[in-house]
Amino acid sequence: MRRPAAIDEILRPRVLAVGAAVLAMTWLGPLPEMASRYFTAHMAMHVAVVAIAAPVLALALGGLRADPARRWPVLFHPLPASVIELVVIWGWHSPALHHLSRHHGWALMLEQTSFFAVSLLLWLSAFGGDPLQRAERTAAGIAGLLMTSMHMTLLGVLLALAPRQLYGHLPATLDDQQWGGVLMLTGGGISYLAGGLYLLLGLLKHREPSPGTPP
Repeated sequence: MRRPAAIDEILRPRVLAVGAAVLAMTWLGPLPEMASRYFTAHMAMHVAVVAIAAPVLALALGGLRADPARRWPVLFHPLPASVIELVVIWGWHSPALHHLSRHHGWALMLEQTSFFAVSLLLWLSAFGGDPLQRAERTAAGIAGLLMTSMHMTLLGVLLALAPRQLYGHLPATLDDQQWGGVLMLTGGGISYLAGGLYLLLGLLKHREPSPGTPP
């Protein structure tokens, strides 16, 4: 069973440009400076990188000769990739590492780079690969994205409903932390859920018998 390319070839350069622009605005705009003071700004950077830039770039690169999931399919399996992303995301949201990234530019750069790397790894694992064989990894891609959606949602709920501040950064407030959790819940959780449902719909569509094919 062959699954069609993620996007039309004519749209690839535009989609690639959109993903690169989101990444540039996130890292070169006002958010990095604001992130040291406001948890919501820090979380906005996180969501922009993993839930917008990474999936858009994966859609643009998936299936091309430059697609690493096509060159090294064993290294780009969705389920291990989802576990790696879970460890990295939750690790950087531990109080010690989060404090480090909020107060040191090199740590923020390392955090953001690791966020981008693991999220692109997962999205490419789900959307990339050889166009003739990519359907074989679709089920694993669905599972990986949905699992990530669940742990992103859990993290968002934890931050949004926490009765006290989990990170002691001034002038951040409990409301600031809670709004950051809502951003994670709606942005991060929904993006990965939408990606999983997109793959599921594609899988169901291409399993439907074509007209004239006996059941």
